Amino acid sequence: MGLLKDLQDHSAQTFREVWDTRDGRVVPAPTDLKLSNDAVEFERATVLYADLTASTNMVDTLGWEKAAEIYKSFLFCSGKIIRNKGGTITSYDGDRVMGVFVGDHQSTSAAKCGLMINWAVQEIINPALNKQYTGNTFTVSQVVGIDTSEVRAARTGVRGDNDIVWVGRAANYAAKLTEIKQAERTWITKDVYDRMAEEAKIGGNPKQDMWKRYKWSEHDGSTIYGSTWRWSFD
Repeated sequence: MGLLKDLQDHSAQTFREVWDTRDGRVVPAPTDLKLSNDAVEFERATVLYADLTASTNMVDTLGWEKAAEIYKSFLFCSGKIIRNKGGTITSYDGDRVMGVFVGDHQSTSAAKCGLMINWAVQEIINPALNKQYTGNTFTVSQVVGIDTSEVRAARTGVRGDNDIVWVGRAANYAAKLTEIKQAERTWITKDVYDRMAEEAKIGGNPKQDMWKRYKWSEHDGSTIYGSTWRWSFD
Protein backbone atom coordinates (compact mmCIF):
# COMPACT_ATOMS: atom_id res chain seq x y z
CA MET A 1 0.00 0.00 0.00
CA GLY A 2 1.39 3.42 -0.96
CA LEU A 3 1.82 6.22 1.56
CA LEU A 4 -0.92 8.38 0.01
CA LYS A 5 -3.55 5.63 0.08
CA ASP A 6 -2.55 4.62 3.60
CA LEU A 7 -3.15 8.15 4.87
CA GLN A 8 -6.39 8.55 2.92
CA ASP A 9 -7.78 5.25 4.19
CA HIS A 10 -6.89 5.99 7.79
CA SER A 11 -8.44 9.46 7.73
CA ALA A 12 -11.62 8.16 6.11
CA GLN A 13 -11.92 5.31 8.62
CA THR A 14 -11.26 7.58 11.62
CA PHE A 15 -14.02 10.01 10.66
CA ARG A 16 -16.41 7.18 9.79
CA GLU A 17 -15.89 4.88 12.77
CA VAL A 18 -18.24 5.02 15.79
CA TRP A 19 -16.49 5.74 19.09
CA ASP A 20 -16.30 3.07 21.78
CA THR A 21 -16.23 4.83 25.18
CA ARG A 22 -16.11 3.78 28.83
CA ASP A 23 -15.85 5.53 32.18
CA GLY A 24 -12.39 6.02 33.64
CA ARG A 25 -11.31 5.67 37.26
CA VAL A 26 -7.53 5.72 36.77
CA VAL A 27 -5.30 7.37 34.18
CA PRO A 28 -4.87 4.83 31.36
CA ALA A 29 -1.63 3.72 29.74
CA PRO A 30 -1.48 3.72 25.93
CA THR A 31 -1.80 -0.08 25.94
CA ASP A 32 -5.16 0.25 27.73
CA LEU A 33 -6.65 1.82 24.61
CA LYS A 34 -7.04 0.63 21.04
CA LEU A 35 -5.69 2.61 18.11
CA SER A 36 -9.22 2.66 16.67
CA ASN A 37 -11.84 5.15 17.94
CA ASP A 38 -11.59 4.01 21.55
CA ALA A 39 -11.74 6.47 24.46
CA VAL A 40 -11.81 6.58 28.25
CA GLU A 41 -14.12 9.25 29.66
CA PHE A 42 -13.51 11.17 32.88
CA GLU A 43 -16.40 13.14 34.29
CA ARG A 44 -13.71 15.39 35.70
CA ALA A 45 -9.92 15.35 35.60
CA THR A 46 -7.43 18.03 36.58
CA VAL A 47 -4.57 18.72 34.20
CA LEU A 48 -1.29 20.39 35.16
CA TYR A 49 1.37 21.74 32.81
CA ALA A 50 4.74 22.78 34.23
CA ASP A 51 6.68 24.83 31.71
CA LEU A 52 10.28 26.04 31.91
CA THR A 53 10.40 29.72 30.91
CA ALA A 54 12.92 31.41 28.62
CA SER A 55 14.22 28.05 27.41
CA THR A 56 15.09 29.35 23.93
CA ASN A 57 17.21 32.15 25.35
CA MET A 58 18.73 29.68 27.80
CA VAL A 59 19.95 27.40 25.02
CA ASP A 60 21.27 30.35 23.01
CA THR A 61 23.23 31.89 25.86
CA LEU A 62 24.27 29.10 28.22
CA GLY A 63 25.47 26.39 25.87
CA TRP A 64 23.91 23.00 25.41
CA GLU A 65 25.53 21.27 28.40
CA LYS A 66 24.34 23.76 31.01
CA ALA A 67 20.94 24.06 29.33
CA ALA A 68 20.56 20.27 29.30
CA GLU A 69 21.40 20.14 33.01
CA ILE A 70 18.68 22.70 33.73
CA TYR A 71 16.16 20.77 31.60
CA LYS A 72 17.01 17.54 33.40
CA SER A 73 16.81 19.07 36.87
CA PHE A 74 13.53 20.86 36.21
CA LEU A 75 11.77 17.92 34.58
CA PHE A 76 13.03 15.48 37.23
CA CYS A 77 11.88 17.66 40.13
CA SER A 78 8.53 18.43 38.50
CA GLY A 79 7.91 14.80 37.62
CA LYS A 80 8.76 13.55 41.12
CA ILE A 81 6.49 16.15 42.70
CA ILE A 82 3.59 15.29 40.38
CA ARG A 83 3.86 11.63 41.35
CA ASN A 84 4.28 12.48 45.03
CA LYS A 85 0.98 14.37 44.99
CA GLY A 86 -0.86 11.51 43.31
CA GLY A 87 -0.74 12.72 39.72
CA THR A 88 0.21 10.67 36.68
CA ILE A 89 2.83 11.97 34.24
CA THR A 90 1.27 11.75 30.80
CA SER A 91 3.93 13.39 28.65
CA TYR A 92 7.23 15.24 28.50
CA ASP A 93 7.27 17.81 25.73
CA GLY A 94 10.64 19.50 25.36
CA ASP A 95 10.82 21.90 28.28
CA ARG A 96 7.53 20.99 29.96
CA VAL A 97 5.75 18.12 31.64
CA MET A 98 2.03 17.30 31.75
CA GLY A 99 0.37 15.59 34.70
CA VAL A 100 -3.20 14.38 35.15
CA PHE A 101 -4.95 14.11 38.52
CA VAL A 102 -8.14 12.14 39.13
CA GLY A 103 -10.06 11.23 42.27
CA ASP A 104 -11.80 13.13 45.04
CA HIS A 105 -9.07 15.66 45.89
CA GLN A 106 -7.58 16.18 42.44
CA SER A 107 -7.76 19.98 42.29
CA THR A 108 -6.29 20.41 45.77
CA SER A 109 -3.46 17.99 44.97
CA ALA A 110 -2.69 19.68 41.65
CA ALA A 111 -2.65 23.16 43.19
CA LYS A 112 -0.29 22.04 45.97
CA CYS A 113 1.85 20.44 43.28
CA GLY A 114 2.17 23.77 41.46
CA LEU A 115 3.26 25.55 44.64
CA MET A 116 5.71 22.75 45.45
CA ILE A 117 7.30 23.01 41.99
CA ASN A 118 7.76 26.73 42.60
CA TRP A 119 9.50 25.94 45.91
CA ALA A 120 11.72 23.34 44.26
CA VAL A 121 12.84 25.71 41.52
CA GLN A 122 13.71 28.47 43.96
CA GLU A 123 15.06 26.42 46.85
CA ILE A 124 16.66 23.42 45.14
CA ILE A 125 17.42 23.99 41.45
CA ASN A 126 18.70 27.57 41.51
CA PRO A 127 20.89 27.07 44.60
CA ALA A 128 22.41 23.94 43.04
CA LEU A 129 23.02 25.80 39.77
CA ASN A 130 24.69 28.73 41.54
CA LYS A 131 26.82 26.44 43.68
CA GLN A 132 28.16 24.55 40.67
CA TYR A 133 28.71 27.57 38.42
CA THR A 134 30.49 30.41 40.20
CA GLY A 135 29.39 33.76 38.82
CA ASN A 136 26.22 32.33 37.25
CA THR A 137 23.72 35.07 36.38
CA PHE A 138 20.93 32.91 34.94
CA THR A 139 17.88 32.26 37.11
CA VAL A 140 15.69 29.25 36.39
CA SER A 141 11.98 30.06 36.40
CA GLN A 142 8.78 28.29 35.46
CA VAL A 143 5.06 28.71 35.00
CA VAL A 144 2.51 26.08 36.01
CA GLY A 145 -1.02 26.06 34.57
CA ILE A 146 -3.89 24.01 36.02
CA ASP A 147 -7.49 23.46 34.92
CA THR A 148 -10.21 20.90 35.61
CA SER A 149 -13.02 19.70 33.36
CA GLU A 150 -14.57 16.71 31.66
CA VAL A 151 -11.78 14.98 29.74
CA ARG A 152 -11.47 12.06 27.34
CA ALA A 153 -8.33 10.05 26.66
CA ALA A 154 -7.72 8.42 23.28
CA ARG A 155 -4.75 6.64 21.75
CA THR A 156 -3.11 8.31 18.78
CA GLY A 157 -0.13 7.73 16.51
CA VAL A 158 1.02 4.80 14.42
CA ARG A 159 1.41 1.17 15.39
CA GLY A 160 4.63 0.77 17.36
CA ASP A 161 4.93 4.50 18.04
CA ASN A 162 1.91 6.00 19.77
CA ASP A 163 0.70 7.81 22.85
CA ILE A 164 -2.44 9.19 24.49
CA VAL A 165 -4.09 12.45 23.47
CA TRP A 166 -6.14 14.22 26.13
CA VAL A 167 -9.24 15.90 24.69
CA GLY A 168 -11.06 18.43 26.84
CA ARG A 169 -10.93 21.98 28.06
CA ALA A 170 -8.60 21.25 30.98
CA ALA A 171 -5.76 20.08 28.74
CA ASN A 172 -6.02 23.16 26.53
CA TYR A 173 -6.49 25.75 29.28
CA ALA A 174 -3.71 24.37 31.48
CA ALA A 175 -1.28 24.66 28.59
CA LYS A 176 -2.46 28.17 27.69
CA LEU A 177 -2.11 29.38 31.27
CA THR A 178 1.64 28.73 31.13
CA GLU A 179 1.89 31.51 28.54
CA ILE A 180 1.05 34.18 31.13
CA LYS A 181 4.22 36.11 31.96
CA GLN A 182 3.75 37.85 35.30
CA ALA A 183 5.21 37.52 38.78
CA GLU A 184 2.87 34.63 39.60
CA ARG A 185 4.38 31.20 39.02
CA THR A 186 1.20 29.11 39.38
CA TRP A 187 -2.06 29.79 37.55
CA ILE A 188 -5.40 28.05 38.05
CA THR A 189 -8.89 28.51 36.64
CA LYS A 190 -11.92 29.46 38.74
CA ASP A 191 -13.18 25.89 38.52
CA VAL A 192 -9.98 24.66 40.17
CA TYR A 193 -10.10 27.36 42.84
CA ASP A 194 -13.74 26.65 43.70
CA ARG A 195 -13.01 22.93 44.15
CA MET A 196 -9.84 23.29 46.22
CA ALA A 197 -9.81 22.56 49.94
CA GLU A 198 -9.18 25.50 52.25
CA GLU A 199 -5.67 24.25 53.00
CA ALA A 200 -4.65 24.93 49.39
CA LYS A 201 -6.19 28.42 49.41
CA ILE A 202 -5.16 29.95 52.73
CA GLY A 203 -1.65 30.14 54.18
CA GLY A 204 0.81 32.24 56.13
CA ASN A 205 0.65 33.93 59.52
CA PRO A 206 -1.61 35.82 59.70
CA LYS A 207 -3.74 33.64 57.43
CA GLN A 208 -4.34 35.02 53.95
CA ASP A 209 -5.42 33.91 50.51
CA MET A 210 -2.43 32.56 48.59
CA TRP A 211 -4.18 33.28 45.29
CA LYS A 212 -4.80 36.61 43.56
CA ARG A 213 -7.81 36.95 41.30
CA TYR A 214 -7.38 38.15 37.71
CA LYS A 215 -9.39 38.52 34.55
CA TRP A 216 -7.88 36.42 31.74
CA SER A 217 -7.82 39.11 29.05
CA GLU A 218 -6.45 36.68 26.46
CA HIS A 219 -9.45 34.41 26.99
CA ASP A 220 -12.80 36.23 27.11
CA GLY A 221 -12.04 37.87 30.44
CA SER A 222 -12.74 34.68 32.40
CA THR A 223 -11.69 34.55 36.06
CA ILE A 224 -8.36 32.94 36.90
CA TYR A 225 -6.12 32.95 39.96
CA GLY A 226 -2.35 33.34 40.19
CA SER A 227 0.03 32.70 43.07
CA THR A 228 3.62 33.59 43.93
CA TRP A 229 3.50 31.33 46.97
CA ARG A 230 5.68 28.28 47.55
CA TRP A 231 4.83 25.04 49.34
CA SER A 232 7.86 23.62 51.14
CA PHE A 233 8.46 19.92 51.71
CA ASP A 234 11.13 17.53 52.97
